[in-house]
Amino acid sequence: MPCPEVFFSVGEPSGDLHAARLIEHLTSGRRLAVRGFGGPWMQQAGCRLDYPLTDLAVVGVAEVLPKLRQFFRIADQASEIFAQQRPAGVVLVDFPGFNWHIAKRAKAHGIPVFYYLPPQLWAWASWRITKVRRYVDHVLCALPIEHQWFANHGISCEYVGHPFFDQVQQQELDQPFVARWSDDQGLTIAVLPGSRTREIRTIWPMQLAAIRELSVRHPHARFLVACLTHAHRQRCESLLSPSDRRIPIHFFVQKTSEIIEVADCALMKSGSVSLEMMARGTPAVVVYHLSRSTYEIAKRFVHVDSMTLPNLLAGKKVMPEFLAVGKRTATTIERTIAAMDRLMGDRDERIMARLELARLTRRFGKPGASQRAAAAILARLEGATDAGSAAPQLRLQSW
Repeated sequence: MPCPEVFFSVGEPSGDLHAARLIEHLTSGRRLAVRGFGGPWMQQAGCRLDYPLTDLAVVGVAEVLPKLRQFFRIADQASEIFAQQRPAGVVLVDFPGFNWHIAKRAKAHGIPVFYYLPPQLWAWASWRITKVRRYVDHVLCALPIEHQWFANHGISCEYVGHPFFDQVQQQELDQPFVARWSDDQGLTIAVLPGSRTREIRTIWPMQLAAIRELSVRHPHARFLVACLTHAHRQRCESLLSPSDRRIPIHFFVQKTSEIIEVADCALMKSGSVSLEMMARGTPAVVVYHLSRSTYEIAKRFVHVDSMTLPNLLAGKKVMPEFLAVGKRTATTIERTIAAMDRLMGDRDERIMARLELARLTRRFGKPGASQRAAAAILARLEGATDAGSAAPQLRLQSW
């Protein structure tokens, strides 16, 4: 009997890690193969990579347009796999601009589609709910607010929690690193410039400008920069001026969690890593950037006044956040400096922020998302097929 397969489509570096943990739970103790589009973490977890999609992670119209033909070629590759190999199910992780095409192709072949970490349609572009109804069989929600929203729109869904809380609970930190940087000599500031090359190009220069001023106002502070890759580190270091060498800026690769853990507060880019910041109780100021074209489109569809997940969960700004658009970054930098200056200079403010983050974590930081998501997928693959799906029932054999 051939080994059943599940196909994954994952386009973000953070999604790669979350998908890898899901894959581990899906395949643990059972005869199930996994293949698809993703990144190195998925490959390490046993996924056969048909294309390294995370290498193409992009944001906004300006970045997507030059790569449209390449994305359509990859989507066509998925169609061939669906037609020839007919996987038992397709699991999408975030990356909606591309993954809608994968969902459409899977449904055309009668293959059940699951969306894990779905796009935040409740916050922006709610009209895309029609695509969910048409192409997605079941949504695995990371946040209670999105579960309620999808349920209110008649979508088959369930709340499994966010895998970032699994990461915080399960990850073994580099204890010598933590001990080395946990001394009481001044303030330790975490700096997260992002996991995409574009973020390094647009956000890091703003962060560096803030660091220059903050180092003058707080001469005993040190700045630990968390880089995803050595290439990102080299890019960040290349922008340092000769005078920056006097500032205690230290660059590290693959030490993001350790840096968040030891920091008194953080200067970070927007993204789901804010949930790890929340879970570790590290106060932060958030900065993000959009191209002018993306901003002009997004402002017509965004329905919330925050893009930072802890702020959305709290219903208020527990993490100050500032947006820069296009080349107009001066005001964003000034506001970022002011917010960081208050956080760095007021110990009581940091304590109050930590207490608020702890309260949010107790309420929303439920670990076990990866395991619950795997159980939900397996239950539907092993049981009766969803209404309207032509895929046969599947029985997964344990080893």
